[in-house]
Amino acid sequence: MSAVAHCIAGVLPWEAMAEIVESLSETTEWIAGDRVKTLRGSLRGTIVRVLKDGRVVWKPDGTQNELTALPESLAREDQKIADRN
Repeated sequence: MSAVAHCIAGVLPWEAMAEIVESLSETTEWIAGDRVKTLRGSLRGTIVRVLKDGRVVWKPDGTQNELTALPESLAREDQKIADRN
Protein backbone atom coordinates (compact mmCIF):
# COMPACT_ATOMS: atom_id res chain seq x y z
CA MET A 1 0.00 0.00 0.00
CA SER A 2 2.82 2.38 0.84
CA ALA A 3 4.49 1.90 -2.56
CA VAL A 4 1.22 2.62 -4.36
CA ALA A 5 0.59 5.70 -2.22
CA HIS A 6 4.12 6.98 -2.89
CA CYS A 7 3.58 6.47 -6.62
CA ILE A 8 0.29 8.38 -6.51
CA ALA A 9 1.98 11.18 -4.54
CA GLY A 10 4.64 11.39 -7.25
CA VAL A 11 7.66 10.49 -5.11
CA LEU A 12 8.11 6.97 -6.49
CA PRO A 13 8.35 6.20 -10.21
CA TRP A 14 5.76 3.84 -11.74
CA GLU A 15 8.42 1.24 -12.64
CA ALA A 16 9.74 1.12 -9.07
CA MET A 17 6.22 0.79 -7.65
CA ALA A 18 5.37 -2.01 -10.07
CA GLU A 19 8.60 -3.86 -9.18
CA ILE A 20 7.87 -3.56 -5.45
CA VAL A 21 4.32 -4.87 -5.84
CA GLU A 22 5.48 -7.76 -8.06
CA SER A 23 8.27 -8.69 -5.64
CA LEU A 24 5.71 -9.07 -2.85
CA SER A 25 4.03 -11.89 -4.74
CA GLU A 26 7.25 -13.88 -5.13
CA THR A 27 8.35 -16.58 -2.73
CA THR A 28 12.07 -16.30 -2.36
CA GLU A 29 14.48 -18.70 -0.75
CA TRP A 30 17.55 -16.61 0.00
CA ILE A 31 20.99 -18.20 0.00
CA ALA A 32 24.46 -16.77 0.58
CA GLY A 33 25.78 -15.15 -2.58
CA ASP A 34 22.41 -13.97 -3.91
CA ARG A 35 22.44 -10.41 -5.25
CA VAL A 36 19.83 -8.18 -3.58
CA LYS A 37 18.72 -4.58 -3.39
CA THR A 38 16.51 -2.57 -1.10
CA LEU A 39 12.95 -2.15 -2.32
CA ARG A 40 13.60 1.42 -3.42
CA GLY A 41 16.88 0.35 -5.03
CA SER A 42 19.02 2.75 -3.01
CA LEU A 43 21.40 0.00 -1.84
CA ARG A 44 22.59 -3.13 -3.63
CA GLY A 45 24.68 -5.94 -2.26
CA THR A 46 25.21 -9.62 -1.60
CA ILE A 47 23.67 -11.94 0.99
CA VAL A 48 26.26 -13.22 3.47
CA ARG A 49 24.05 -15.65 5.41
CA VAL A 50 20.48 -16.38 6.44
CA LEU A 51 19.81 -16.53 10.16
CA LYS A 52 17.73 -19.27 11.82
CA ASP A 53 14.86 -16.84 12.44
CA GLY A 54 14.69 -16.05 8.70
CA ARG A 55 16.38 -12.66 8.77
CA VAL A 56 18.99 -12.01 6.11
CA VAL A 57 22.53 -10.74 6.75
CA TRP A 58 23.83 -8.91 3.70
CA LYS A 59 26.72 -6.69 2.71
CA PRO A 60 26.06 -3.57 0.61
CA ASP A 61 28.42 -3.00 -2.32
CA GLY A 62 31.49 -0.91 -1.52
CA THR A 63 31.47 -1.52 2.23
CA GLN A 64 32.61 -4.11 4.73
CA ASN A 65 29.58 -3.47 6.95
CA GLU A 66 26.99 -6.19 7.34
CA LEU A 67 23.32 -5.28 7.62
CA THR A 68 20.53 -7.47 8.96
CA ALA A 69 17.15 -7.23 7.26
CA LEU A 70 13.81 -8.93 7.08
CA PRO A 71 13.58 -10.87 3.82
CA GLU A 72 10.53 -8.91 2.70
CA SER A 73 12.53 -5.67 2.81
CA LEU A 74 14.84 -6.89 0.01
CA ALA A 75 14.31 -7.79 -3.62
CA ARG A 76 16.39 -10.02 -5.85
CA GLU A 77 18.57 -7.85 -8.08
CA ASP A 78 18.12 -8.26 -11.81
CA GLN A 79 21.22 -10.06 -13.07
CA LYS A 80 21.46 -7.77 -16.12
CA ILE A 81 21.87 -4.76 -13.82
CA ALA A 82 24.43 -6.61 -11.68
CA ASP A 83 26.48 -7.49 -14.77
CA ARG A 84 26.74 -3.81 -15.75
CA ASN A 85 28.17 -2.83 -12.35
